[in-house]
Amino acid sequence: MIRLNVFIQPAAGNREAVLEAAKALTACSLADRGCVAYDVFASATRPDVLMICETWIDADALAAHSSSDHFKKYVGEMESLGTLKLEQFDF
Repeated sequence: MIRLNVFIQPAAGNREAVLEAAKALTACSLADRGCVAYDVFASATRPDVLMICETWIDADALAAHSSSDHFKKYVGEMESLGTLKLEQFDF
């Protein structure tokens, strides 16, 4: 399985727009084949940090997700509104 932690730091004034894009991405991604878990978290100590935590059954499922229209749309929106940092773990 593959776990991704995507840390998002919205630019000033963009937190709500980033959160809405992240929620929309989550709703779509939960229906993707091979998605084990997908959720959005807000930091309790840093209001300027959000995180998407996702788990995929395998690399093929993650690749299909990464090429999906909803991924391109919502990740593109988030990238235009802030900074994203990806951590990937295989287990």
